[in-house]
Amino acid sequence: MNDTPATDAALPTQASRAAAATVNGADVRPEYRPAYEVVAERILEFIAESGLVAGDRMPTENDLAQRLNTSRTVVREAVKILSALGRVRAHKGRGLFVADDEGMLITSRWGGFFRPVDLDHVFMLFEFRRVQEMAASSLAATRATPAELRTIEVAVQRCRHGFVHGQVDEFNEADEAFHGAVAAASHNAFLVSAVRDARRLQRQSSAIGIHYTLGEGTESAVAEHEVIYRAIRDGRPDEAAEATAAHLDRTLEDYRREIQRRLFG
Repeated sequence: MNDTPATDAALPTQASRAAAATVNGADVRPEYRPAYEVVAERILEFIAESGLVAGDRMPTENDLAQRLNTSRTVVREAVKILSALGRVRAHKGRGLFVADDEGMLITSRWGGFFRPVDLDHVFMLFEFRRVQEMAASSLAATRATPAELRTIEVAVQRCRHGFVHGQVDEFNEADEAFHGAVAAASHNAFLVSAVRDARRLQRQSSAIGIHYTLGEGTESAVAEHEVIYRAIRDGRPDEAAEATAAHLDRTLEDYRREIQRRLFG
């Protein structure tokens, strides 16, 4: 299932602070969540608890960082997410503002309808990811800057290091960074948002009890990431898209087998 390296560790959530959950008699470790994603949710909570409405001015990034006990860098990344989702508006020289109600409504419908609470939704989500990430990797092969290529390469190296040394958290963080970096290199804000949302929803699918370790599927993911990176680096958009499709197809098959194992033994 594992598929811009962050300098800040993921912030603890209520779920991660709690003891490991038990699913079908097996202990399940709390899922890794990037710090910027957690902070984005906490900013939305702040907006709701403060009674702010569309058009209201929000605290500055520095103020939010102090309120949420995190760094301004993480807040800035969280604001980028919320801006792309239509929840917050950032005006240069003026500050941050709560977005209009239509943006809030669209995002609410998205999260409510597509939350993957059953297997059909999970499989549809994989289809959606396949389309979006094939497009992102293809565009990245023609648009990635040297700095963006380096970010993708570092994520690939960290994935391999995490796998080789049995570091689950390192692998998961690097996996997240890899897919996010490829999307960012597409230079398409809508693809960046779509890829990020689909991966967030996929993590939420842990509600059906699927849990992964650093096994054969992870080793395959490491190799597949490297193939995708090389195609992007060498400017081969068709090969980048095909490699991405193969990666997600294999991941889905791993998912199906794990589901069958859980259901039928």
